[in-house]
Amino acid sequence: MKRALLALALALLAGCGARVPDTAHGLRDSKALIGATSRYDAERFKGPWLVRDSFGDGVAQVALVETTQGPAFQLCSQIGCGDGGTLWLAQQQGQGRYALSRPDGSTRTLWVLWVDEGFRTAVVGNPAGDFGWILDRSASGGADRIAAAREILDFNGYDTDQLRIRQ
Repeated sequence: MKRALLALALALLAGCGARVPDTAHGLRDSKALIGATSRYDAERFKGPWLVRDSFGDGVAQVALVETTQGPAFQLCSQIGCGDGGTLWLAQQQGQGRYALSRPDGSTRTLWVLWVDEGFRTAVVGNPAGDFGWILDRSASGGADRIAAAREILDFNGYDTDQLRIRQ
């Protein structure tokens, strides 16, 4: 019994020195592995997605669209893109990975980290961890898929305590 208590005490003390995630430069632990999903299919991903959960950056809708300049992601602060949105030209870098650019020269990367089998719910983010969104084709429902999406963010090193549900 004494040995068991001693082992428990040592385990608890060891836990006090556990590594704290390095999220100083973003919303995710930069040491955590991250990967784009192999299930990604651009044709099935096209169209509008509503941001169901985010890290507070004001985007309400994301859409993969075709433009005269090629594929682009349209990021809107209003559902339905009533504000016109911000168009980011998309250069596919690999399976579910994009380099995005705007005419003003600003850039960012966008990776599709997960999408459910029916392409109803998705998780996007990037290795830098400066954004992360849970996307869904519907404004409500799919609680099981939203929960799975949160687990995907956690698995990829995101601090899900900072995640905000959008309504």
